[in-house]
Amino acid sequence: MNDEAWTIGRLLKWTTDYLKDHGADSPRLDAEVLLAEALGCRRIELYTRFDEVPGEVARAAFRDLVRQRAEGTPVAYLVGRREFYSLSFRVTPAVLIPRPETELLVVTLLDLARSRPVGEPIAVADVGTGSGIIAVCAAKHLPNCRVTATDISPAALEVARTNATEHGVGERIDLVRSDLFASVPLEQRFDFIVSNPPYVSTAEMETLAADVRNFEPQEALMAGPQGTEVIESLVPQAAERLKPGGHLLIEVSPMTHDAVRLLLQSEDRLQLGPTIKDLARLPRVVQAVRR
Repeated sequence: MNDEAWTIGRLLKWTTDYLKDHGADSPRLDAEVLLAEALGCRRIELYTRFDEVPGEVARAAFRDLVRQRAEGTPVAYLVGRREFYSLSFRVTPAVLIPRPETELLVVTLLDLARSRPVGEPIAVADVGTGSGIIAVCAAKHLPNCRVTATDISPAALEVARTNATEHGVGERIDLVRSDLFASVPLEQRFDFIVSNPPYVSTAEMETLAADVRNFEPQEALMAGPQGTEVIESLVPQAAERLKPGGHLLIEVSPMTHDAVRLLLQSEDRLQLGPTIKDLARLPRVVQAVRR
């Protein structure tokens, strides 16, 4: 463009403007994450290196990442990681990118589990585990729990396996390829069943951001025309598998929240509990207890 050196500070400013023009929701953050990836450093280190001029290899890698981001590829897929509940998780296009809203599901699980007698074994099922974030967080923060994590996607289970191993909890997480509970022995019972299932309706899918619609696995997002189809199958299976007094926790869309509550109310084996709202005060986690 001109003879001015392409310092880290200048690269960040130019890229922020470029990504903003291409519709990025968080262009500055995206620019920083991608440049840190190209340089092989932590993002915070960029702030002490603003006047440094990266070498051509790093700049070429950065240009390629920026090009892909401008074309819509999510940053998490470009760098292969995403932070969730203060832990770093590997992600690939085979799994959904972890979202802050799902942390509420983890917090609710941990709070309920910690109210139980100290040292008591806890059996947890994470249905539709994806990258394994819920299963790993449960195993990491509840040393007396064992998790059965199911997913219908072999590729997703491999990502979950990698994350469980990286966080040192692989021995306490059983990964099962299964459509909900179909491949889990019927006699196996759980104290907690948690799930972030596909809950987007066909109509709602069209309203999602382009990078979500075009790059994240649709089978992990979209449930069907109503958005409740997967949950409708999950509820009776969960009621069958919960121990008496066991908890069912499901992340839902605010758009289908009322319909999900009706599904839970129609299951005689479950007692519906209060819905937990997220930071935006939207209904996010429905809960029920096995009678």
